[in-house]
Order: sequence, then structure tokens, then C-alpha cells
Amino acid sequence: MGTGYDVAVFGAYGHTGRFVVAELRERGFGVLAVGRDEAKLRALPWPDLEIRQASVYDPASLDRAFEGADAVINAAGPFADTAAPVIEAALRAGIPYLDVAAELEANIDTFARFGDRAEGATVIPAMAFFGGLGDLMVTAAMGDWTSADEAHIAYGLSSWHPTEGTRAAGKVSRERRNGKRIRFSGGRIEHRDDALPTLDWDFPEPLGTRAVLGEFTMADVVTVPSHLAIPEVTTYMTTDAAREVVTPETPSPDAYGPSSQTFVVDVVVRSGAEERRIVAQGQDIYAITAPLVVEAVQRVLDGRTKATGVVSAGEAFDAADFLAALAPRVTVTG
Repeated sequence: MGTGYDVAVFGAYGHTGRFVVAELRERGFGVLAVGRDEAKLRALPWPDLEIRQASVYDPASLDRAFEGADAVINAAGPFADTAAPVIEAALRAGIPYLDVAAELEANIDTFARFGDRAEGATVIPAMAFFGGLGDLMVTAAMGDWTSADEAHIAYGLSSWHPTEGTRAAGKVSRERRNGKRIRFSGGRIEHRDDALPTLDWDFPEPLGTRAVLGEFTMADVVTVPSHLAIPEVTTYMTTDAAREVVTPETPSPDAYGPSSQTFVVDVVVRSGAEERRIVAQGQDIYAITAPLVVEAVQRVLDGRTKATGVVSAGEAFDAADFLAALAPRVTVTG
């Protein structure tokens, strides 16, 4: 039985985009497959898809592509190039916009550029593994706290075979930072040129204690502080995965289907002497982005949101209820 909603997926033929299309179809959504390369759209393994060619450099083509859509999911990176044009088109069409951007700069730009312009609309950036899941976890861990001193989000990945999109986004980010790194401290974004600290993180079993890079900054440092009063937000990455993602020889993931990669996301929130912890475990950081963003679009279209404008996952939704809805693909404890 269908949902009665049609969702446009911009970048439908990308690695993550294909997972998103499959998830939407499984849940009964109509899908408008949108992208700049018509041949790649037609090569998707669903012959009944409605195909719409569009480019971010041609606003009229985006308007045509989103005609009749109830929402748009942007799965096409680098989001430094695609986010603003697609958001503009979604606002013109009067439909919700969600993306799966892990790029810090793109997410910062979205909040800054559209914060005042999206009043009454729904714009949710980083509704993905990085940025979305961590934000939901921190929000759920906060519970009845109105503020906290610090939040720590540690990513334990068994491996990290980056997609072409991940590599392209990383290149754009490095260029925009002039080779510097980012951290969030004292309630603000800082650019630094010193080396990342290395330390041990005690993940829950079966992962156990692993070496991690501290201040391996992900999109959570944008999404979490956008609505939570936490002046110190730090993300960590297991060193082996961090090394793989920047090594040119690391192969890309298989074209279709979830990989064997597993993940543990360990979140610790501290306020004074008190500490709260929540853990999520699952498989394939790219594949799991699909149920995250599709669950979000379902809730937006059903009216199950707490805020409008440019909002993060934790601000838009009931975080604990959202995390529970991800089972069994994501197991959350704590």
C-alpha cells in the first residue's frame, strides 16, 4: 500500500542515493529520480521509476524536476555545490528539503544562509549517519537536561571504504579550510593547524578499547550546537578507519547492497559530575543513512515534527522515539 506521497531524490544514482530510492520504494513512497546524467538515471535497477533530468546550474530544470513532489531528498555531493541550489528550488516549490551532507562547511552554510529565509518551511541538513544520528543520540541522552558541559561522540568503524562522493566532499572541505582542521570548543568553530590528538576510547564490547583520533571533526559539531546548549562538542574516529578513508588505494564499497562494515557510535554527555551514555550499533554507514533520512521525511510529511525552519534532526523530532523506530537495523542502548 502506498503512502500517497511522492519524494524527489536528487542524486538518485549515487551510492547513497540508490539506498535512499530503495528505502522509499520499500515504504510505499512514489519516487522521482532526479540527477544531471539521464543515462545514469535510466540505468537504475527500477524500470518503473519516473526519471527527471536536472542540474544545479539550471534552476528552471530543478523547478521542473520537483513539480508534483511532496518533498525532496538531496543525496548528491559535494553539497558545497548542490545544497543551496536545491534548497532554493525546494523553497520555490514550497516543499520540505532534507539532505545527507556530512560536509561541515556545507552544513554551516545551510544554517547561515537559510536560517532567516526558511521560516515556516522545513530544511533539515545532515539527516544522515554523520550529523543526524549523533545529534539524535546526544539529544536523547540529554533527556531533561537543558544544558550540558560537554558532549563526546566516538565512532568505531570496522573499516571505511569511501565512496567517490566522500572523496570529492573531503577534497572540497580541505580546500575550503586551506589545509586546516576544525574543532568546536568554547561554543564556537575553531580552525587549527596542529596535529590531531591520539587517545584510547573504551567502546562497549565486543569492540572494546580502541585507538581513536580526537577532534576528528564530523557534522555533529554543527547539528548538535544548533539547538543544544553544549559549549564543547568533540567527535572521535577509530584510527584504522581514519587512515583508510584518506588512503587513495582504499577501494570503494561495492556498487549495490550493504557492505560488511559495522559501526558503533558511543555518545557521552557530561554536566558537572553527572554523565549520561548512549550507544548505537549497526551495519554500513552509507546504507543506514537511507532509513535515517526516509524516516525523517515520513515524519515531516505526517506532521510529526517539533520545529520548522533550518533545523537538525534532534530539534525537529522526538529523538528517543526516532531512534527506537530505526530498530532492528540500528540497536540503541542506554
